[in-house]
Amino acid sequence: MKSPLLISIALATTVCIHPVHAQEQKTEQKTEQKTEQKTEQKAEQKVEQKTQQESATSATATSASNAAVSQEVSAPVAIPVLEKIDTVVGTGIEAVAGKTVVVHYSGWLRDPQAENQRGKAFDSSVGRAPFSFNLGEGRVIRGWEQGVPGMKVGGKRTLMIPSTLAYGSRGAGKGVIPPDADLIFDIELLDVIKMPEVEKIDSKLGKGDEAKSGNTVTVHYTGWLRDPKAKGQKGKEFDSSIKREPFSFTINGGEVIRGWDLGVQGMKVGGKRTLIIPAALAYGAREVGNGLIPANSDLIFDVRLLKVSPAKK
Repeated sequence: MKSPLLISIALATTVCIHPVHAQEQKTEQKTEQKTEQKTEQKAEQKVEQKTQQESATSATATSASNAAVSQEVSAPVAIPVLEKIDTVVGTGIEAVAGKTVVVHYSGWLRDPQAENQRGKAFDSSVGRAPFSFNLGEGRVIRGWEQGVPGMKVGGKRTLMIPSTLAYGSRGAGKGVIPPDADLIFDIELLDVIKMPEVEKIDSKLGKGDEAKSGNTVTVHYTGWLRDPKAKGQKGKEFDSSIKREPFSFTINGGEVIRGWDLGVQGMKVGGKRTLIIPAALAYGAREVGNGLIPANSDLIFDVRLLKVSPAKK
């Protein structure tokens, strides 16, 4: 489309070419000029209106898109939570962090389509020795650490535990508990007792670096089942590193029984210490080594500290 300026130049040229009909042409030219100007103005108005409509449409689409993105970004994420259902409220001592709790339990894979959501059973202490653990030490899954406190002796509670508070994406038991499996436990609280302590007897005080939480320590050791009737209460020997390489572990790194974490701290390189460890700080109600260490066994260890390495940063 030509602009009004270019149209005027074209008309002026026509007048100069045909002077005889100048007046008539002027009239016609004025009429044509007005007509073309009106036509162009209308066309321009339509273009402008169309542009405005397209801009409005684009703005609306952009606004809608931004709103959708905003909703997508700000949409709340559902956080799996632990469900606790008390079927029997106990009347005895309350389970709190720092105490040893004794329980019976049964565990199932959670299946929303099964009766009471209890899918395949994978473990139970019912019919064998009760299970004991120390609350607040991280020795059991977080669902238990968060689900058992508040129960009282004699109480029964069902825990519906999301996988994030159980075994997560790794699963457990070579496929017995699949990755990302939600679990259900029925728990009966049998007893709450004061957390036992490790008895420590230093036969030789060391003079080197002191073993502290987070340090990696290297030791030689010998272990016996505790037998009050045996000499020095040292019953059947079940393990020793003396004739092999020394053993290393990180204190409070979850690599050894709790009695070792508590018992080795404070020793100095060159020192020798005897640890008398109650079952609750050893293997508890679990049998270890195909009966080598029976369930609920108190243990005795002689430990010699060889080396202390700084905590890893």
